[in-house]
Amino acid sequence: MAVSEAPTFALAARRTGVSASALSQGLAELEHRLGVPLFDRDGRRRVLRPEARPVLDHARQVVALTGDLARWAERTRTGREGLLRVGMIDAVAVHHHSQTLRRFRDDHPGLRLLLRVAPSRDLLAELAAGALDLAVCVEPPASVRGVWTEPLMAEALAVYCPGGRRAGPPETWGPWVLFPPDSHTRTIAEAALREAGAPLEVVAESHQPEVLREMVGLGLGWTVLPTVQAESGPRPLARARRLGTRKLVAAGRIGAAASPAGREMLRVLRDPRSSA
Repeated sequence: MAVSEAPTFALAARRTGVSASALSQGLAELEHRLGVPLFDRDGRRRVLRPEARPVLDHARQVVALTGDLARWAERTRTGREGLLRVGMIDAVAVHHHSQTLRRFRDDHPGLRLLLRVAPSRDLLAELAAGALDLAVCVEPPASVRGVWTEPLMAEALAVYCPGGRRAGPPETWGPWVLFPPDSHTRTIAEAALREAGAPLEVVAESHQPEVLREMVGLGLGWTVLPTVQAESGPRPLARARRLGTRKLVAAGRIGAAASPAGREMLRVLRDPRSSA
């Protein structure tokens, strides 16, 4: 293409970034492989033979397709294209980082973002199995084989009781409606309640914080919830007493191939200004 367009052979060589002799050798090799002479000499330039026009047309297609490939590689390398599988617990997806997800999707229109909202234990299992690229969940009570974690934020937990009354002495608290025993938050809540001296009579369980809120509203029992989930929405619960915190972490697979989009998502999640 350069030789057919440049006014001199030397200028064609400069445009392609090689010496004139290297360009001449390259053309000679191409003509040898094709078995067809491509150019005639005309002073300091070479003129494409009419019968070689299909070779030039093919070269232009190759250059265009190569440019398309380079641009695709750049988008994939910088996380603007491809597939990113992210898992989040409901509090993160709905409350803390809903706007983060919206902005990330707007900033990466060519990226296919798949979001899985589930309890922490499920997300970590799927991450370890290779079904997710990145997860944001409650810090597990013990390390998970093949998974790294990085602290992101601390989330307040509080006690809520029917009628929104203030909590009396801990020994009078309960009965309880809590997350199931396999929940990381349940483990944290039970430890805090035992330390406070509260009895642990559990009468109902659910992974859904909305269900636990309704149970409290119906007078079925007390609960422990993140304040962001208990005190938002059309019918917020009145806090009886602050109980403690749970740590939210980002998690990934140890040794997994680096995902540019995953790195960008993690960078955004690390920024404290990104949370709601």
